[in-house]
Amino acid sequence: MLRDGRKLMGTLRSFDQFANAVLEGASERVIVGDLYCDIPLGLYVIRGENVVLIGELDLEREELPPHMTCVSTEEIKQAQKTDREASDLKGTMRKRMEFLDLD
Repeated sequence: MLRDGRKLMGTLRSFDQFANAVLEGASERVIVGDLYCDIPLGLYVIRGENVVLIGELDLEREELPPHMTCVSTEEIKQAQKTDREASDLKGTMRKRMEFLDLD
């Protein structure tokens, strides 16, 4: 898991004392609501200051909740865009309503 919230998976090939890491066969798991997609990245170098968490993943036991649906890269990017637009709209509405003291 990286500092910006991205989740990367792959085979850890190397790391150093600064937590810089090299992932082989890396992919990014993107989750939006009940949709998810693993976007292939290939060989990936991660700067250690961006690493929040590193853990081992058991591929035989990896289970996602049954309501999760695997979709294509295009579909997940569209879902991300829609989600981002909705949160932006919510933020602007909150700013417009700040003058009301609802507490």
